[in-house]
Amino acid sequence: MRLYLQTVPGPTEAPRYVQIVLEQDLLGGWTLYRESGVQGGRATLKREQYMERDDAIHALENARDAQLKRGYRLMFSQGLDGPHAR
Repeated sequence: MRLYLQTVPGPTEAPRYVQIVLEQDLLGGWTLYRESGVQGGRATLKREQYMERDDAIHALENARDAQLKRGYRLMFSQGLDGPHAR
């Protein structure tokens, strides 16, 4: 599952973005990646491990909702059973 969120760019500034990716690892666990930064600039990558799929999806939804509350807009969503913006 992959979500890409972005702010509305100002007249003199590049838009900020957040990319949230949820992947299953080879051992059956789940990894949640959160990348954020300014387009064309440096980015920060954070990684969290989850043993249960439901816990990982809940964390993805919480991360998505937090960014939506901060004014980010969902630009792209990939994944057949991924959560959708509320």
